[in-house]
Amino acid sequence: MAGEVILIVEDNDVLRHGLEALLQSEGYVAVTAAHGHEALDKMANHVPDLILSDISMPEMDGYQFYEQVRSREAWMSIPFIFLTARRGRDEIFAGKRMGVEDYLVKPVTRKELTTTIRSRLARNQQLLYVQLQQAYASSLIMLANAIELRDQGTRNHVERVRDIALLIGRQVGWKDEQLRDLEYGSILHDVGKIHIPESVLKKPSKLNEEEWELMHRHPLIGVEIVKEIQYLVAAIPVIRSHHERWDGSGYPDGLRGEDIPFAARIVAVADSVDAMCATRPYQQGVAPDVAYQQILAESGRLYDPLVVEAFKAAWPAILERLRQDAA
Repeated sequence: MAGEVILIVEDNDVLRHGLEALLQSEGYVAVTAAHGHEALDKMANHVPDLILSDISMPEMDGYQFYEQVRSREAWMSIPFIFLTARRGRDEIFAGKRMGVEDYLVKPVTRKELTTTIRSRLARNQQLLYVQLQQAYASSLIMLANAIELRDQGTRNHVERVRDIALLIGRQVGWKDEQLRDLEYGSILHDVGKIHIPESVLKKPSKLNEEEWELMHRHPLIGVEIVKEIQYLVAAIPVIRSHHERWDGSGYPDGLRGEDIPFAARIVAVADSVDAMCATRPYQQGVAPDVAYQQILAESGRLYDPLVVEAFKAAWPAILERLRQDAA
C-alpha cells in the first residue's frame, strides 16, 4: 500500500537521501534522521509505520535506538528493520535476540528492500487485525457476561458456550472465518436478555404465559441490538435462531431441520448442554454425563443429528471444558 510512513535512520548522507528518494518513488512517505536522538525527536510528533535503521551511528547507535523505541508502549508494535554494512553473524544474532523483525545487509537491492518492507508492513497489519479481533471478542464477552450475571447460575456461561460451540465447529470441519462468526454468535446468543426483567430471569417457579412470551422475544431483541453493527451481522443467524429446534418446536420462527442456520444448530447444542449442567433458581443442574445422554437422546427431534455426531466426537474435550469451571 502506498502512503505508509517509513522512518529512515542513517548517518551516511548519500545513502540516507538515496533511500529517501527510492522509497518515495515507491509511494511511501519517507522521513529521515541521521542518528537515534534525531529519530526519537521526530517520532515524538509523527509515529512511523515502519523503521529502517542503520546500526553503526554517532550519538546513539541502532541498538540503543531500538531499545528506546521498544521501551514505549505506543511504539512497541512498529516493525523495525536493521540496515547495516556489517556481515558478522554476531551482529545479526544480536538484532534477532532483541526482537528486530528483519536484518538487511548493505549493499541492498531495490527489490530486496521494497519486498522486505512490504512484507513487514503486511505482516504487521495482519497482527494488528488479529489483536483487534481479540480485543473485540474480549469486549463482547464482558458485555455478554454483564447480561448473563443478571441470571443467577450463569457464571462463565458465555465462555463455556463459545468454547463448546468452537469445539463442535472444528469437528465439522469449519475454518477461520466460519469459526470467527460462530464465536461472535455464541458470545452474543443471549444479548437480547438485556431487556428481560430480572424478576423473570430469576423467577424460581414456572413462568406464566406473559413471561414466556417475553422470554421468547429475546432472540428478536438481540437482532435489533446488533443489526446496525456491520462487524456483527454474521452473528445474527445464531442470535435469532439458537432456540429453534430440529422438529420445528423452537422459537421465535418455528424453523425446522435444515431451514435453521447451521451455526445456530451448533450453538443450540452448546447452549443446551451447558444450561443442563447449571444450577439456577428454577432448576437443579445435572452431571455432565447426564446432559450428554440427554443431547444424544434428543438427536433428530430437538437437535441436528449431524451436529450431535460432531458433539459426540468432541465430547472428551467438551467434558474437560465443563469441568474447568466446576473445579
